[in-house]
Amino acid sequence: MVRSSDVTTTPAGGRRGKPWRAAGTAVVVTMAMIGAGMIGASLKDTPAPRPPQPLAQAAPQTTGPASTADDAPPVDGQPIGDSPAGLARSAPTSIEIPRIGVDATIMSLGTNPDGTVQVPPLDKADQAGWYEPGASPGETGNAVIVGHVDSAVLGPAVFFDLGALTPGDTITVRRADGVPASFTVDSVTSYPKTAFPTELVYGPSDRPGLRVVTCGGQFDQAAKSYPDNIVVFATLAA
Repeated sequence: MVRSSDVTTTPAGGRRGKPWRAAGTAVVVTMAMIGAGMIGASLKDTPAPRPPQPLAQAAPQTTGPASTADDAPPVDGQPIGDSPAGLARSAPTSIEIPRIGVDATIMSLGTNPDGTVQVPPLDKADQAGWYEPGASPGETGNAVIVGHVDSAVLGPAVFFDLGALTPGDTITVRRADGVPASFTVDSVTSYPKTAFPTELVYGPSDRPGLRVVTCGGQFDQAAKSYPDNIVVFATLAA
């Protein structure tokens, strides 16, 4: 598990006035290395009931050129259609997912000194976190929002039911500029943490996309963690 007590915000590169698609290979490699422990896990001796799991179980494409929206997971086997132009950069403030009852505050996150991605502290597991060095939700590129599935402090956390989402569901992200970004879910897939789809989540894109990530799979009592990551892929709605 990434140590959520480390709250430094060292940029991973690529933003600060430059498009996320220009991020260097080193950033992608760093994300690949931390895929096995990216999102926090429960510390319970007796875990909460198993969170819902997506139907799709897949292995990522970890070689080849960086992904674009054309490479993104299809909806029921069909390519994703054209998406609208991206919005100006603006920090997200909250996320709403009506289908699973999520209405949560978003905090900004960066990277820890060891290059791993920060996650919300376990005592704030009811909040989501935005990976600030990447694209903002609605901006051209892949915006990444992470959150816990549960915690020893609060029990079921902000994204406990994330695996229950299906293509066509709506995710709305409120932004500091007052312009909401509404996304349509394209696919929901579970990946082993040892094979995290770094390029599809953090890689470049010429379209506004959203990736929402949490833990998944059967809780491992011995390791005190979950073996998988659930990733929701979504695109900005017209």
